[in-house]
This record gives sequence, structure tokens and C-alpha cells, in this order.
Amino acid sequence: MTTKNNPIVALIYDFDGTLSPKNMQEFSFIKALNMDENEFWAKTDKMSVSNDASGILCYMKLMLDEARSRGLSLRRESFTKFGNEVELFKGVKEWFGLINTYGKEKGLDIRHYINSSGLKEMIEGTEIAKEFEKIYACSFLYNVDGVAEWPAVAVDYTTKTQFLFKINKGIESVSDNKKINEYVPEQDRPVPFSQMIYFGDGETDIPCMKMVKQNGGHSIAVYKPRDENKKKRAQKLILDNRVNFVCPADYSVDKDIYRVVKTIIDKIKSDYEFDLLQKSHLGNAKKMIDKG
Repeated sequence: MTTKNNPIVALIYDFDGTLSPKNMQEFSFIKALNMDENEFWAKTDKMSVSNDASGILCYMKLMLDEARSRGLSLRRESFTKFGNEVELFKGVKEWFGLINTYGKEKGLDIRHYINSSGLKEMIEGTEIAKEFEKIYACSFLYNVDGVAEWPAVAVDYTTKTQFLFKINKGIESVSDNKKINEYVPEQDRPVPFSQMIYFGDGETDIPCMKMVKQNGGHSIAVYKPRDENKKKRAQKLILDNRVNFVCPADYSVDKDIYRVVKTIIDKIKSDYEFDLLQKSHLGNAKKMIDKG
């Protein structure tokens, strides 16, 4: 049974290519523009290169520009509706309930987070949005008429690492730049890196996956099943010592990723109990010495 005092285990996911087989814009948004997905990303790359600009900011600007030019709604609810049509990898819908139940049986508080360069408004439209403690992702600013007009948050590979520290320190606000830089002793941080599991597939995830791994947590590189090129790229990450595990993105019961995460949860629980035991013995020894 879980209580407020149970250790928190944070499962942190990229979205595109990790929980979903394609970029979220490709399912319905780009189709609504009457554009080919390759054309959309080629225009994004051209804008980025020619202006020496962030690729993330460029894709967000292109979304706004192309939607305006075609009379497509730029309201939050419109982006959310597009998100409702995003497809997920096999087993994702059931995954959260399964892992939550397993964690509860182990006396752990399982919490799920998104850390994505995709669009928050679209993720909020997916059927799994309710499963997340917090969604860290790109988002737009909306004017008084509720129409998107400017990027509010742009998440690239360096921004993603910042969100790991927010989870580590228990800071939910994206705009808070004060608490994130305040010193907090490791033992007072609600989610130690050793109790994080990071799921990612692409280049924007590498710094996060490596950081979690180096700080005692566990990183899992996922790849689209039966895609040999993506499998090879994922395998290279484990050979380069950037991740702990490589798994196909099938989240069904008894598939590889399910077995790996259960084993990691078991280890986190054992390590936590070992640490408590060690602290207990250290405390007893200190009391004895202090008494003389």
C-alpha cells in the first residue's frame, strides 16, 4: 500500500518516437494543411539553416504561418483536437495502470512525466494525457481572443535537462527560474536521480538519458519495432554508454520493456531499503558513541 511517505519513482518519457510512432504533427495537423510531412519538415529545416535559428522555434513558427495562410484555427482547443488523433505504440494505453499497480504492490509512489520537444497542447489532447503528473513540452502564447500568436516554451535538448532538475527538486512551474537554482541538499530532494527512469528515442533525448544514467538512475532507448535503422541507432547508444537498456517500443504485458521496468523498480525498492538499513546502523552507532 502506498502512503505519502513512500519513495517516489519518476518515469519520464519523450513523446514522438517513444510513446507514438511518428511526430505528433504528422497524424492530422500537417494533413489539414494539405501538405506532405516531408515538405513541412524540409521547410522547417530550410528556415532553421538559413536563419541559423532553433529548429524547435522554426517548426512552431511554421505551424502558425501555414495555419494562418490556410485559414486553419489556431485556438488551443484546435491543437488539442489534433492531439486526439495521435496514434500510440502498442500497449501504451494500458501501460500506466500496469506499472502503477506494480509500484503500489512494492510500496512505491509511481509518477509519470512528459519531457518532449513536441507540442503540449497536442499531448493534452491524447487519451493518455491524464496519466501524467506534469507535461513539459513546447507551447504557445495565446492572445485575448484565445488565438496562438507566439511560442511560450520551446524545448530543445538542453531545456530537457532543466526539467529533470525540476522533477528532482519538486518544482512544477516552467517559468520559475529562482527555485531551480537554489541549493537543496540531496537528501531533501523529493525525486533523487537514482529513482528516475528515462525513456527516449532521439538525439534530443541523449543528454537527459546520459545524465540520468550517470547520476544513478536508469535510461531506456526505445525504437520502433521492426525498424532496423532505428534499432541500430538505439543499440549504438548502449555501446556508447549513454543508456542502460534498449527495447522495442511495445509496452504490452511481458514484453521486453515491461520486464525491464519491473526489474528496475525492484532494484529501486531494494536500494531504498538498503539505504534505510545503512542509515539505521549508522544512527545507532552515533548514539552509542555520543553516550560515551
